[in-house]
Amino acid sequence: MAAMDIGTTTGARGTIIFDLDGTLVDSVPDLAGALDSLMAEKGLEAIGIPAARKLIGHGIPNLVRSALTLRGVVWRDEQGAADVKRFTEIYATRLSRETRPYPDVERVLAMLAAEGWRLAVCTNKMERFARAIVDDLGLGRYFAVVAGPDTFGVGKPDPRHLTETARATGGGAPVVFVGDSEVDIATAKAAGVPVIALSYGYSKVPLTSLEPDALIDGFDELPAALDAILVASWKAA
Repeated sequence: MAAMDIGTTTGARGTIIFDLDGTLVDSVPDLAGALDSLMAEKGLEAIGIPAARKLIGHGIPNLVRSALTLRGVVWRDEQGAADVKRFTEIYATRLSRETRPYPDVERVLAMLAAEGWRLAVCTNKMERFARAIVDDLGLGRYFAVVAGPDTFGVGKPDPRHLTETARATGGGAPVVFVGDSEVDIATAKAAGVPVIALSYGYSKVPLTSLEPDALIDGFDELPAALDAILVASWKAA
């Protein structure tokens, strides 16, 4: 896919699109809790938070399949679909019981919105779940769009998930993606969008090896990283 224009726009600073899990919020406790409830119903050993953290990033069906595989269950499509459905039912009851924003997230989002950035979420979590979480945590007011894989019929790493979210946001260029994983970086690169990676998230590989445009250790470092990317894009133009 051709690179998206990252030039300037009129009336706003541009568009920042965020991944959700591992970027804006730490959702592992609730995802692990739902997985452990499913495992208990099936008579299997709990997954736990450390193992669940390594399985997140490709949506609920892949999460459930990976967890069951970890417990030695051979995936069969009919039973697997039933297990995914049951996990979804369990998780829907505890979306934000223990999920919390990372430090400085709300403060920085408020600052970016005040500066004229249009903000959006692009996540492999289903849209209704993602919307419920950001609303429950008081973050929903900052986002023009919250898009899951069911929103446009595609999920990351398909670049259309990101590009369609950017178009729906209506903020124009420049467009920058902020994420925490190899999936996020691959999606941004395929879309031709600069990507800022957060080191504290759920990546399964060293992020430096994936060469994001910027790698930061805390959300409070995001404004400076954005400025650096914009300066670099202007110099390259």
